[in-house]
Amino acid sequence: MTEATISSIEPSLVLPLFGAKDQHLRRLRDRFQVGIIHRNGQIRVSGEKEAVAQATAVLEQLTEIIRRQGSLSPDLFDATVAGVTGEPIPAPAQGAIDIVQVGREIRPRTDGQVNYVELMRSRDIVFAVGPAGTGKTFLAVAMAVEALKHHEVRKIILVRPAVEAGESLGFLPGDLQAKINPYLRPLLDATNEMMGYDQVQRLIQQDVIEVAPLAYMRGRTLNDAFIILDEAQNSTIAQMKMFLTRMGENSKVVVSGDPTQIDLPHGIESGLKDALKRLKTIEGVGIAQLYQTDIVRHRLVQEIVEAYEQKNRTAGNGSLQLPPHSQRRDSN
Repeated sequence: MTEATISSIEPSLVLPLFGAKDQHLRRLRDRFQVGIIHRNGQIRVSGEKEAVAQATAVLEQLTEIIRRQGSLSPDLFDATVAGVTGEPIPAPAQGAIDIVQVGREIRPRTDGQVNYVELMRSRDIVFAVGPAGTGKTFLAVAMAVEALKHHEVRKIILVRPAVEAGESLGFLPGDLQAKINPYLRPLLDATNEMMGYDQVQRLIQQDVIEVAPLAYMRGRTLNDAFIILDEAQNSTIAQMKMFLTRMGENSKVVVSGDPTQIDLPHGIESGLKDALKRLKTIEGVGIAQLYQTDIVRHRLVQEIVEAYEQKNRTAGNGSLQLPPHSQRRDSN
């Protein structure tokens, strides 16, 4: 049994070095079969001689990377381990999203999601259309967090229409904030998962993250912001026009929704369906169509969606058909 010690580890380096929920620490222990303990500014590595030497070298290199860059990406972690062990360097993750450390990496998992992320990187306005469970909201929030982390924007704005299954806000108990919170909860849940509850609450108090119903967007100009409109199928045509024209300098807009799940009163056309028809040929606007095959929730969700789609097709009420050039990859 051999032991090595790395001294003078600044407290500020420990979290990015070990990773959120000790994800890096666990991977190093498993990869090299060593014990790693941090105490009083020192890291002690114990185990077989060669394994200790390699694990110590990796830790020292990772520490220097964090001192220079302030953070550590999953790809850089893998490349450092490979460099020390002599193994092939893994290819960078396709479409990986660099978010605040949460204990796991966020990346698109299907071809449709890869296309969606690529459009969000390259276009200023992106529409994401598809069934529940395809990652429309989750990936948009991840991209917003990445943009904020890299100082590409100064603010994240999460927006939703306050329309759900025919219910009226007036019949809900509590004040206005209590009434709208249930509608905004899915957006907050996704943000909390990526940044942590405490940090999200702090950024909300600092007005860096704003979560608001669609009606609150009227009359504003939103500069240097990543703006997400979720459940956009429940916006009216007038609301969609109002929302899209809030976009200011250096801002990005993502609009997500499922045109088969419209809860607007009978006779009112969905602003999402209208916008898809009006804006599909405008340069700089991307449309990502996601399908049942892009569902990444429980396997039963995909089968449930397919069952409902079959019933709709039988009744002559199929899902929205986009122009061929917009279905998988925007052609602008």
